[in-house]
Amino acid sequence: MVLDKSFYWGNSTSSMQTEGAWDKDGKGKSVYDIREASENASDWKVATDSYHRYKEDFDYMEDLGMNMYRFQISWSRVNPDGDGDFNEKGIKFYDQFIDDLIERGIEPMVCLYHFDMPLNLAEKYDGFMSRHVVDAFVRYGQEMINRFGHKVKHWLTFNEQNLYHSHPGGFKFAGSKMDGKTLSDSYQLQHNVMMAHAQIANYIHENTDGQVSGMLAYQEVYPFSSHPEDIKVAREVDEFLNHNLLEVFVNGRYLNSFWKFIENNNIDLEILEDDLEILSKVKSDYLTFSYYQSLTIDHRKIPEGISPNEYMNYGIVDNPYLERTEWNWQIDPLGFRDILNKMYYRYRIPIFPIENGIGVIEEWDGENPIEDDYRIDYLRKHIQAMKDAVFIDGVEVLGYLGWGIAVDILSSQGDMRKRYGVVYVNRENHDLKDLKRVPKKSYDWLKQVINSNGEDL
Repeated sequence: MVLDKSFYWGNSTSSMQTEGAWDKDGKGKSVYDIREASENASDWKVATDSYHRYKEDFDYMEDLGMNMYRFQISWSRVNPDGDGDFNEKGIKFYDQFIDDLIERGIEPMVCLYHFDMPLNLAEKYDGFMSRHVVDAFVRYGQEMINRFGHKVKHWLTFNEQNLYHSHPGGFKFAGSKMDGKTLSDSYQLQHNVMMAHAQIANYIHENTDGQVSGMLAYQEVYPFSSHPEDIKVAREVDEFLNHNLLEVFVNGRYLNSFWKFIENNNIDLEILEDDLEILSKVKSDYLTFSYYQSLTIDHRKIPEGISPNEYMNYGIVDNPYLERTEWNWQIDPLGFRDILNKMYYRYRIPIFPIENGIGVIEEWDGENPIEDDYRIDYLRKHIQAMKDAVFIDGVEVLGYLGWGIAVDILSSQGDMRKRYGVVYVNRENHDLKDLKRVPKKSYDWLKQVINSNGEDL
């Protein structure tokens, strides 16, 4: 079974996990630039040095046959203070970066925010807890659209937008202080970020021929048992963490269950006069999501009175039927297929998985390619599950982008041990070595998959 000739194969990354050059060419500091190294984490100052080496990485993507690259513009590289003057050197970098992609037949997909708040906005305004920062983001996003919209046709606003109000580190992702935050703060943050998304999405549709999507870390959560309470909490996670945002992305409205929760729990949600009208205009051209694993929830572990957006901080248990990675991430290709089906048949617009992959501790002996059969096995099973969703279930899938799949990058925690790529980068957490790029065994396999458009797995 061969996928459509228009199918996108590609790579996804963030700026802070790849670029380095933290103080070059007028870049301002982001919240990541002041984080110090620890035992199992690097600092963020060099990453994989793609600021200076991206052409080599693009050459690998081109050789693999990739035709899309989802990358992030660093807000503080193009606008050092977050809401002051724009940095023309930073803008020039991305202008050339985009041209070099297009020259290789690789279509750019731009993400505007991936947790790296400009330090000035974090310290002065508490990140996206402030509507001033929402306005600053909209100004930044509109400027990037004005600069690059004639050659970038695919846009994302926020990486994994549901994590801001559900993940234990959600406030940190939003550039906000973690301490002293309340349930009301969590829901206010969710709304502020959604208003930032809405204004950019509407701007793209009103002023360009580009396409835009809202993105989730889709939470595929199974009930631990057939106990009705397990079924209930799994459903509530799906509604509050996934569908409440998806409903805005597609239909411009929050779910009734969201409004009832706000009312019943006396949550003080500040909604400005025009907010709901702005939200009502929101549309998505397709829906994007990340998927690495499914999760299983046990209602007995959730304390009384906990909000659904926090259930997973308490109730997650191991699924005895699934294998796990060394990071205890459950490997579940059928969960991937299930998400594709649920999203498509509820919202009836194309679905685009833009993050998937397996992170593994790997060491290169300096001579022989890494034998990463486990990566081939993981990717094969997930791509097959996606094909089953297309050819058996009838889901419209636009493409498949792997997370850091082309070239190793720093993990989300800054840990270089956790590698996702088919090309090894020769550095460790505290020893930069020579940053040499070395294809692994999976490189030729992935090239074969892409060149056959998914037929030869």
